[in-house]
Amino acid sequence: MPKNNQVLADLQERIRATGAISFCEFMSLALYAPQGGYYNRPQMQIGRRGDFITSSSLTRDFAELLSEAFVQMWHALDCPQRFTLLEIGAGEGEFADVVLGYSQATYPDFFAALEYRIQEQSPSLRERQQQRLARWGDRLYWQGSETPAKSLIGCIFSNELIDAFPVHRLQWQGGNWQEIYVTLDNQGALQEVLRPLRDDRIHEYFATIGIDPQQQGYADGYRTEVNLNLIPWLKDLSQRLEQGFVLTIDYGYPAHQYYHPARCEGTLQCYYRHRRHNNPYSFVGEQDITAHMDVTALTRYGEKFGLETLYITRQSLFLMALGLGDRLLAQQQSNGHLLQALNRHQSLHQLIDPLALVASTSFFKVSKPP
Repeated sequence: MPKNNQVLADLQERIRATGAISFCEFMSLALYAPQGGYYNRPQMQIGRRGDFITSSSLTRDFAELLSEAFVQMWHALDCPQRFTLLEIGAGEGEFADVVLGYSQATYPDFFAALEYRIQEQSPSLRERQQQRLARWGDRLYWQGSETPAKSLIGCIFSNELIDAFPVHRLQWQGGNWQEIYVTLDNQGALQEVLRPLRDDRIHEYFATIGIDPQQQGYADGYRTEVNLNLIPWLKDLSQRLEQGFVLTIDYGYPAHQYYHPARCEGTLQCYYRHRRHNNPYSFVGEQDITAHMDVTALTRYGEKFGLETLYITRQSLFLMALGLGDRLLAQQQSNGHLLQALNRHQSLHQLIDPLALVASTSFFKVSKPP
């Protein structure tokens, strides 16, 4: 066990006391345990010095282009006097800082209406966000998840959030699903065991997304994930939104690709110091663990809760529509500092990497008369 790894010690103690735990519970503790969970570690960093890079940490162009989308949303809602932008999971705060600064300089009328809220689960990240964003004063504030129902007119935004939701891991065995649980071997190390599927919500999930596991031809040992935490999250967003948009950007596939028999190891990935691997039981509490978003589940459950799907597209196409191509052309024609120009050029191209799997999904909700 790594020195001073409190979360691993707590996991071992819990398993000894209660028996094997589901992988979903393991992932939740590894990422979000108050003492030692990955996202609650003071030393956790996002960006080039951390374990992974997001579009927000890559270049300010990402936030500036998304600001263009938020302005379009404001106009689509007939320019309300207050337009609330709620960012869920704000990382280091770079995105919020750029959106506010860019809006103030470029769209003063929109900025005058803009109210920026952040909902952040990690105390460590919230503290860093508050330091970075202190200059915005009462224009920006932090909130919990207790926002009153139907109180928000504007946009609820998340970037690379859903892929960090704890997931249930399943294995196809003998013509049925088995759920993966985590226990301890004789030496106290974490190991997996299979248990019969007990949660009927997983069967309901596959029915909702139109996948019949019995018809897929899965071989024994086929593994995948189910993100049940997505369902209450979407329901909560819908209940909060009176009128406006939900915009999610994340890595994902539609269900027919996600649960294809050829994707026999699922999508679970781990990131430790920019090294990607597939062992969630190493560096427990010290590495990120992710699973891709099922885009079909996102849209179908969203629609079930009253959100109308506007579009699903790749991040590259979404950003090009917002003006990324013009920025690339202008960058090529600029005569600025060579190193800075090369770095920005590389960052802009990473936003439209054809190998990237980022999907952008937008919902719209209009308030209905009582």
